[in-house]
Amino acid sequence: MERKALFFDIDGTLLSEITKEVPQSAKDALKRARQKGHLVFINSGRSYILVKPIMEEVEADGCLCGCGTSIVINGEFAYAYHIPHERGNEIKRSLLAHEMDGVLEGAEGCYFRRENSWIPFMERLRRSVAKQGAMSTYFWEDDCYEYDKFCAVADESSDREGFFDEIRKDFTIIDRGDDFYECVPRGHSKATAIEWVLNHYGLSLEDAWVFGDSRNDLPMFEYAKHCVLMGKHDPELEAYATFQTKDVEEDGIAWAMEKLGII
Repeated sequence: MERKALFFDIDGTLLSEITKEVPQSAKDALKRARQKGHLVFINSGRSYILVKPIMEEVEADGCLCGCGTSIVINGEFAYAYHIPHERGNEIKRSLLAHEMDGVLEGAEGCYFRRENSWIPFMERLRRSVAKQGAMSTYFWEDDCYEYDKFCAVADESSDREGFFDEIRKDFTIIDRGDDFYECVPRGHSKATAIEWVLNHYGLSLEDAWVFGDSRNDLPMFEYAKHCVLMGKHDPELEAYATFQTKDVEEDGIAWAMEKLGII
């Protein structure tokens, strides 16, 4: 097999959402792929600070973070997008005006409101991000940082559509379920990040293989020609899958790469 570029989602693809670990079989498979001359990339909705721990566990040539808002190759930022500062401030004001809360995501940290949220899910999210060491020392009320994308959280009092109407012109809204919405600057996605990498390395779309399971993987499944779907997955991806593998916990990554002749 000629040189390929392989793109892996994290949660539910490389990382088990049950054990919260990357199986050793997947680590070995990525290592073997690189030994065969293939390029390996993490392609995640997570911001860079949340991807770094995974990059320390697996062998990869780079990571595409924040749904394409930042691209890191061999440890160096090759591309980075930030929401314009005043637009970022408008979004913060609008979220609260529509009785929504959220987390602002930058490459160096995640920004929460100084005071506790009235939405229980937000407090669970705050604890999870803090546990991963990814919470910024700044709060979102501070005016000294930039962020790349954000996630909005709603409850029964929230005016979701009013807020979405204000951001649709410049953001793609991904409904992740349970009143949790991933908001990505237009012109950025997991697909645009793949396109950047292919152009950078002089590879064709035929050379790209993507591995994923969830709704924010849809852009790369729509874009790529070789799409590997995990055993447990969002049904919306099925129409684009060219190969379905096993669950993470059943060594799905290694099994697929062996069956497809990648390793």
